[in-house]
Amino acid sequence: MPRSLRPWLLLLALAAGVSVAFTLAHLPTPLLFGGLVGALVYAVTRPTVPLRLPDRWFTTGQAVVGVLVGASVDWGSLRSLGVSWLVVALVSCFSLVVSVLAGQLLMRHGVSRVTATFASIAGGAAGLTAVSDELGADSRVVASLQYLRLLVVLVTMPLVATLVFDAREDADPLDVAAHSLPTDLAFALLAIVVGLVGGRLLRFPTPAILGPLAAAALLTLVPAFGDAQVPWVVAAVGYAVIGIQVGLKFTVASLRQIGRMLPTALLTIVTTLVSCAGLGWLLVALTDAEPLDAYLATNPGGIYAVLGMSAATGGDVTFVAATQVLRLLIVLGSAPFVAAYLRRFE
Repeated sequence: MPRSLRPWLLLLALAAGVSVAFTLAHLPTPLLFGGLVGALVYAVTRPTVPLRLPDRWFTTGQAVVGVLVGASVDWGSLRSLGVSWLVVALVSCFSLVVSVLAGQLLMRHGVSRVTATFASIAGGAAGLTAVSDELGADSRVVASLQYLRLLVVLVTMPLVATLVFDAREDADPLDVAAHSLPTDLAFALLAIVVGLVGGRLLRFPTPAILGPLAAAALLTLVPAFGDAQVPWVVAAVGYAVIGIQVGLKFTVASLRQIGRMLPTALLTIVTTLVSCAGLGWLLVALTDAEPLDAYLATNPGGIYAVLGMSAATGGDVTFVAATQVLRLLIVLGSAPFVAAYLRRFE
């Protein structure tokens, strides 16, 4: 075996091992987070043999995440909001403002305003991690604190649903329709290629993620791709590439800096959770939403776990999905402009 391949095999073994462990633990996006932790371990333990993925691989990973988000757009669900869409959009924007303001506390630890903002924004953890370096933020801090927020959300959500809303599992989980692998592969490939080319031609900000996102969302309107999904293998590769790329950038010094941020980060996360719950009550007051549906709709992250909880408790999955997807689109669509604005104050 060529000696040049040994570091790569060690890196892949570490990433695969952690990803399997995170999958068994039912953690969110285990391949992205597993790749990140596996690469982090490699980077910290073998600093004299640095590795870096080719830029094209990372661009492909960004495109896959964009397609995953675009494929989740259900135009029927968004239309079902009816006259409530303006209220939902305003509540979604306000939840982002609250999380961004809370995140400015992180600047006390020496990170930039852009990094503090993207590390704290509620929602879009994978997408923000994929574009953070490109927009001038530190992807190591963004990834670490975004996934800390996701873990807190996943732990607290079932407790709040049960203890506060007395939710009980009285419905079948979300149905998973049978999918055609050739159709799904064609959907993913077409969305990636058209999105990358179109994103550059149209001069989208962060074209590698927004281009494929827009292409995938529009392709779902084509009858042949109405029920298409991104194949698991394609999603796995995209998530793993992003996680590994970010993980390889860690150093012992950066880990110490992030460790010092944890108490402040937890404070910002709790502030965001409480604020979003308060916005849920505002949604109840201004729309016909039930309290549990409004809480899940405004929950700051973990969209697939949120939808699963809504389906299992007999909630209005359509309303919850439409609200969560709308916020996700607002986050990723506004990120380049938010970053450009904040850099003016650096």
